[in-house]
Amino acid sequence: MSRSKITAWIYAARLRTLPLSVSGILVGSGYALYHGSFNGLIFSMAIVTTLLLQILSNFANDYGDGVKGTDNDERLGPKRAFQSGIISRSSFKKGLIVTAVLSFISATVLILLAFGTENAVFTIGFFVLGIFAIWAAIKYTVGNSAYGYRGMGDVFVFIFFGLVSVLGSYALFSQTTDWKILISGIGIGLLSTSVLNLNNMRDYHSDKKSAKNTLVVLLGQKISKIYHIILILVGVLCLVTFYYLVGFSSWTYLSVITVFILFKHLSYVYKNQKPKDLDQELKKVALSTFAIALVFFMVQLFV
Repeated sequence: MSRSKITAWIYAARLRTLPLSVSGILVGSGYALYHGSFNGLIFSMAIVTTLLLQILSNFANDYGDGVKGTDNDERLGPKRAFQSGIISRSSFKKGLIVTAVLSFISATVLILLAFGTENAVFTIGFFVLGIFAIWAAIKYTVGNSAYGYRGMGDVFVFIFFGLVSVLGSYALFSQTTDWKILISGIGIGLLSTSVLNLNNMRDYHSDKKSAKNTLVVLLGQKISKIYHIILILVGVLCLVTFYYLVGFSSWTYLSVITVFILFKHLSYVYKNQKPKDLDQELKKVALSTFAIALVFFMVQLFV
């Protein structure tokens, strides 16, 4: 494989999206640490599985938008691999299949490590959830019924990056559920959704021309800004509420120190008149969310 193709595949994997994808795993795992049910091997496999699913979603997004013509010269974000023509359509399909298979294998290993054959309810439930996660990763933009083109992307990001990631990872360790962690799942889900919303605000004009009816296209730019503010503020509030209800160490509150960056970000987004300038804001929200999750995890690990 030529260096240009290897580079194209790396671009298609969109490495900058990977930290955000593991944020929910860090929070769920941190809560398991707090309760003394953490397992390093399960944690490692959960991270690997999540990264594979995110890369699968990124490949599918690149392929789906490329086939539909949504990724074109008018697009404001980074140029996509399929759009560039370096990776052929058939090669992309093969890449999707291989990544989907690897995701399934990784998920299977993770489930068997966590539950084995002793807890049939959790084992079967997580197998079904794993298959659904692979389907959701692909169907975001691929196919005529792609939900990302029907304003449903926000719902799926909230569910998988928030609720499933946080509650699911905690259940892998504890083999039980806890209503309090649901609040943190909502918080991480809302912050993760804000990243997608910001991405869609940046791509508003090109998405609208390509009939990609994201929630931003459906709501309009003004309402989407208000929606963005609500996502972030309520997301942070949920996390602080979670900390308070559980009674974590005061050190845990250091995790939300990034709110100062987010507040400045919200002011910038609200005043913004040029969608292309929002691209630089994406990493601020994504990395701030990751930082919150990482600090929370580290505090539970060492304090």
